[in-house]
Amino acid sequence: MAGARALLRHCPLLLPQDRHGTAYEGFVTAQGRDFHIRILLPVDFQLKNARIECSWRLKKILHGYRHILKQRLHSCPDLVSFMVELKTVLGIALKNTQDLHIPRPPEYYSCLVRDLEILGWNKVAYVDTGLTTVKLKAEDSCGRQHLITLKLNAKYPTEPPDCLVDFPVPFAVSWVPQNSLIDIYNQFLAALESLKEFWDALDEIDGKTWVLEPENPTRSATTRRIAIGNNVSVNIEVDPRHPNMLPECYFLGADHAVNPLRTKLNTNMHLWDPESSLLKNLRELLEIDFPSRAVLEKIDFAKDCGICYAYRLHGSAPDQVCDDPRCGQPFHQACLFEWLQGLPTSRQSFNVIFGECPYCNK
Repeated sequence: MAGARALLRHCPLLLPQDRHGTAYEGFVTAQGRDFHIRILLPVDFQLKNARIECSWRLKKILHGYRHILKQRLHSCPDLVSFMVELKTVLGIALKNTQDLHIPRPPEYYSCLVRDLEILGWNKVAYVDTGLTTVKLKAEDSCGRQHLITLKLNAKYPTEPPDCLVDFPVPFAVSWVPQNSLIDIYNQFLAALESLKEFWDALDEIDGKTWVLEPENPTRSATTRRIAIGNNVSVNIEVDPRHPNMLPECYFLGADHAVNPLRTKLNTNMHLWDPESSLLKNLRELLEIDFPSRAVLEKIDFAKDCGICYAYRLHGSAPDQVCDDPRCGQPFHQACLFEWLQGLPTSRQSFNVIFGECPYCNK
């Protein structure tokens, strides 16, 4: 009886549906809003085996908190305690998803629809059902397709939307209350053209060389690990604002293979020509021809780690190679570090560990 009174005090809109107290239905209230909910308890009243049914809106709000609620079901001693926990979690979830419950004035919708019509529906890639998220598509002068995602708040157009783009540099929107989606779209197009040379340079590298990492580069990715030979590669970091300047280069491979490349880079650095393409400059400075995609397959360079026998480990390719020219076996850094730590003959100096190769014992 005391439990029923406590439940009524905390959740006055949640009512029992049977005499045994195993079924409850009604509403749970948080942040001044009511959400429909139905709770079915087993005959032994064990909360961990309870079944909870709710409206699609409440399910959407609590989607990211399901594991927390599951823990609460297992730890709470009774239904009253759980409902108190549920209301607390729901209050936090509502604060973190304010856009779901901030009412939009009619002017918001009329203004947004008008802006979309002026911009042109052919430029719209996606609009959510609540008209709070809009994705616009654009094509740069080289025919590359791009998207910009706009997260609009209830004060649009007084306040600008949040803009999400796949750019290697920040995209800051210039905005005054008189602006519209057209102004954002034009700034988006201008930003695309400012990054044209950067994407041209990396597209040439992606198309004419074997890129080991990243496996599926995004438009915001500024690094490329390019295969040079068997277990030899160079990692370059390109400045998106100055893509035709000498990038940062880091060679990966056995010392006998990468030391000559470092020497050539340092010796020929003065020959870098900003008027030539990034790939052409790299070829001339390193005095090499990168393996061609037309002749060789990626599997010729994607040699598995000698410890875990996999090429990808948490998304990373092997980046450590045995220095012995007769071995040259590649390893993931994490695999090699763990292996060497387990050897009694290994020694460590700060964050560098020295030991024998798992393959050739050198």
